[in-house]
Amino acid sequence: MKIRVLEVLASLKRAGAERIAVSLACRLDPRRFETGVVSLFDAFSGGLEPVLAEAGIETWHLGKHSGLDPRMVARLFRVMRAFRPAVVHTHSYVLRYSLPAGLAARAGAMVHTVHNLAAKEVDLAGRLIHRVAFRRRVAAVVVGEQMRRSFRELYGVEPAAVIPNGIDSGAFRSPGARRQWRRENGFVEGDFLIASVARLEPQKNPLGLIESFAQAFGGDPRWRLLLAGDGSLRETAREYSTRRGVAERVHFLGVRADVAGMLAACDLFALSSYWEGSPLAVMEAMAAGLPVVATAVGSVPELVADGETGLLVPPGEERAFAAALRSLACDPGRRRELADAAVRHAAAFSVDAMVASYAGLFESLAGTKP
Repeated sequence: MKIRVLEVLASLKRAGAERIAVSLACRLDPRRFETGVVSLFDAFSGGLEPVLAEAGIETWHLGKHSGLDPRMVARLFRVMRAFRPAVVHTHSYVLRYSLPAGLAARAGAMVHTVHNLAAKEVDLAGRLIHRVAFRRRVAAVVVGEQMRRSFRELYGVEPAAVIPNGIDSGAFRSPGARRQWRRENGFVEGDFLIASVARLEPQKNPLGLIESFAQAFGGDPRWRLLLAGDGSLRETAREYSTRRGVAERVHFLGVRADVAGMLAACDLFALSSYWEGSPLAVMEAMAAGLPVVATAVGSVPELVADGETGLLVPPGEERAFAAALRSLACDPGRRRELADAAVRHAAAFSVDAMVASYAGLFESLAGTKP
């Protein structure tokens, strides 16, 4: 008998936790698992729904309103009663709704993945709920060793498992796409492109990245910064790039479905976050053969070997970040050396290993592991 796994998320926007959940739903062995996906919010433009539809994964949208929405408990209850999951796997803040719904529906085991530093994942009310849940009912998964330490410090217990995020690294090795993507998106071969794939939110510090770019390349028109993502700071970031005199060379690309092609077209990757979990964007950039300049936060140092596959900088230090960018910009040989090492290292970011680890955990919790 197949194990039914229900993935429950706030939305199906193209972000890290959402992509991990969709990967699991689509890649768990269909001979052993049957999967479904719940999004509390209705569909957003450019979301991951087409991926699930193509894979034939049953999906529910529950019409959540902004803020606390108690209706979600009853709506999740109805989905759980209909789907009858042996495992409910939750992400971000949805445990406050899925835990009471699961208890009422007598759903099976519950698993929650912490994708960020534990103290940054949810608000105070969420942390209180999580503290009780992780001690009594819910198996916690963290995505890296730094996440494990932050989880233990906040909740006073060890997580049930550490399962690193994984990607299909081969999907990001497309060197032939460089010229085509540039031509289709208005860039020429002589442009030097820095990619950043991140939500335009305070956590990701897009203003700091623009500042570092302006300091490093304000007088060098060959270099351009490509920001793939959207968020509450979009207009503020546009205005800031204008004030810093680099508006014509900072390109706001929005949420992209062609990230692999974009990375293939670029020369460097940059991520200036104040805090992080284990960002897929860094893994994908390395798999695409880009040297990475990033802040040493969360599990980023577990992904990027400083001086070997990229350069790491303390968070909030725009001048040091600018110096790191400039040092690689002035040294194409060094860029190639770091890029080659990044590709080799990215082979360890295996989506198959991630899926296998979750499958083993789900089977164990469902009582079917041999």
